[in-house]
Amino acid sequence: MDMLMFQLEKNSSIPLYEQLYKEIKKSIIEGVIPVHTKLPSKRKLAEFLMLSQTTIELAYAQLVAEGYIIAKPRIGYFVEDVEDLAYIETKKAVISSIKEPSPTIEIDFHPGHIDTASFPFTIWRKYAKDAIDFHEKDLLLIGSPQGEFSLREEIAHYLYQSRGIHCSPEQIVIGSGTEQLLPMMMKLFGDYNVYAIENPGYKLTHHIFTQYYQKTIAIDVDEDGINIHDLECTQANIAYVTPSHQFPTGAVLSASRRAQLLNWAAEKDNRFIIEDDYDSEFRYVGKPISSLQSMDHRETVIYISTFSKSLMPSLRIAFFVLPPQLLTRYNDLFTYYTSTVPRFEQHILAQFMKDGHFAKHLNRMRKIYRKKIEKLTLALSHYAPTVKISGEQAGMHIVLTVIHSQSASTLAKIALQQGIRIAPIDHYRMTPSNLVTQKKDFLLGFGGIDEQLIIPSIHRLMNAWQISRQQ
Repeated sequence: MDMLMFQLEKNSSIPLYEQLYKEIKKSIIEGVIPVHTKLPSKRKLAEFLMLSQTTIELAYAQLVAEGYIIAKPRIGYFVEDVEDLAYIETKKAVISSIKEPSPTIEIDFHPGHIDTASFPFTIWRKYAKDAIDFHEKDLLLIGSPQGEFSLREEIAHYLYQSRGIHCSPEQIVIGSGTEQLLPMMMKLFGDYNVYAIENPGYKLTHHIFTQYYQKTIAIDVDEDGINIHDLECTQANIAYVTPSHQFPTGAVLSASRRAQLLNWAAEKDNRFIIEDDYDSEFRYVGKPISSLQSMDHRETVIYISTFSKSLMPSLRIAFFVLPPQLLTRYNDLFTYYTSTVPRFEQHILAQFMKDGHFAKHLNRMRKIYRKKIEKLTLALSHYAPTVKISGEQAGMHIVLTVIHSQSASTLAKIALQQGIRIAPIDHYRMTPSNLVTQKKDFLLGFGGIDEQLIIPSIHRLMNAWQISRQQ
């Protein structure tokens, strides 16, 4: 390189060496000065810019220290490859950040959203104040590794009343979410396990297992839940299932398959079932489905659940229930751990549950979500038989099946261009489907959509896909 041309402000409060350093750094990041370029010598650059050599030397030294250039003795200074620096905002990154903005999401059918307008903020605020007034000193200290006993006591009572689960507070471990509790379970199970996961299924679970280098096998799901025959043909010894409202298909694990799954776990030592009781709180047809844990007499089921849907995703309180046979190992491994959930939130939730507000809130939300799903069903019925729904008996999402010549991913993009976000079921598959069909399946969450907007939102989606009303 012949020379560097920069406009420096000699009257600025910023030192000249710092101005020069920033200008050279910017030129390197943006690619104006290519990789491996030899920079002018300190003497030549000082003469050209009419600066002291000390100023040039200080600027070069800072660039060397940060890895933008390298000094080769008796040869000179050369530009380094900034792509190798993880923290560098390269020109490519700058260009990508100014690309066309994504379409504004006006209608979001995300399955994880809740009805925020119906949360009892006034009551929650009261218990937050009470937690400070009555537990102010305790809140400053580290609590039990398993979580506050008062909350575990309330959870045990709730599980017995709602899910038929017999457990003591000592069997319950509280954590900040599935992503924190699952690694604890893996440690409990020890090494050399093979995990069976549902396909399609919860992608986060799959990511967690693979991040911890656990072997996973995807087992297909049909209208009766996970295929037990396929499971029996594998080397899996731990099955992760969502039997009450399978995510994302909405299937309920049939009674016969529940019995088969429990028998599978009981056939050999070191076989376990992780029962993720996803969406079990909200059922709109018939009685609640019994949990696997309540049917388990061999101590093979680890029950896991969360308050994300029943209260709020931001609360970050989840828990699992250990069978007695794993308690000793848990105490040996996790005695010195600390709970990942602040005591403040635990005290609020414990009192909220103890005074009956959690049960009241669930009853109220069931009515609200039932009305939403009724409107959703009504709106979609006008487009039958081109569209049909399934999984509407429970939970906060349904599966929408559409007969269309376009691919599911293309339809999702078309919807997005109209301000509607909806996810194809294929996004949740662990292995790609080889089935070629005109039927396209989508996950349609309704929890976060205002009841009055459901019918117009469906009409807008159908218009985007050019599907006409049939009736």
